[in-house]
Amino acid sequence: MITALLITSTACLSDNFQKGLDASQKGDYSTAIKEWTPLAKQGDADAQYALGAMYFAGYGVSQNYHTAVKWYTLAAEQGNSNAQFNLGVMYGKGQGVSQNFQTAMKWYTLAASQGNALAQFNLGLMHNRGQGVSKDQVRAHMWLNLSALTGHKKAAKLRDIVAENLTDRNLSDAQRFARECIAKNYKGC
Repeated sequence: MITALLITSTACLSDNFQKGLDASQKGDYSTAIKEWTPLAKQGDADAQYALGAMYFAGYGVSQNYHTAVKWYTLAAEQGNSNAQFNLGVMYGKGQGVSQNFQTAMKWYTLAASQGNALAQFNLGLMHNRGQGVSKDQVRAHMWLNLSALTGHKKAAKLRDIVAENLTDRNLSDAQRFARECIAKNYKGC
C-alpha cells in the first residue's frame, strides 16, 4: 500500500506533505494529490516520490506509468532510495519505459548503496540471472546475503540456493565481499 511506503521515506514532513499523507491514509487521494503536486513541482523529493506512487498505482488519478516514471526520476535524482528502487522495477519490467536491464541495475545500485534491502535483493536476482550484467553467482550471493541480513526471507532462501552451486573459495569470497560492503556502508559494492 502506498501509505506504508510513504511513511518510511519521510523523516521530516512539511505541513502540506503531512496533510497529503493523512488524506492518502484515509483513501482521500484527490486531496493527497492536491497537497503534493505543488510541493513536487517545487522540488520536494518526498512529494515527487508520492506522486510517482499515485500514478503508478492509479490512486486518485488514471494509472499512468509514464507520469510515474517522471515523478520517480525527479525524486530518484535527489537520492530518494524508494524512488530509485521503483525506477529499477519499472526499467526491469518495461513499465512506462523501454525495458532496459542496465538502467534497472543503475537505479537498484543507487538504492542498494543506501541500504535498501529490496534493491539489494533485486541486484542479487539480476546477477543470478545475468540481467544487465554478466551472470555472477558470487555477486548474486553477496547481494542476497546483504538483503537477507535485514530479514528478507526470500533473499535468504535464494542466497542458500546460490551457495549450493558455489565452490568453497567462491562462497568465502562472496561472504568477504558482503562484509567489505557493510564496512563501506554499501558504497562502491
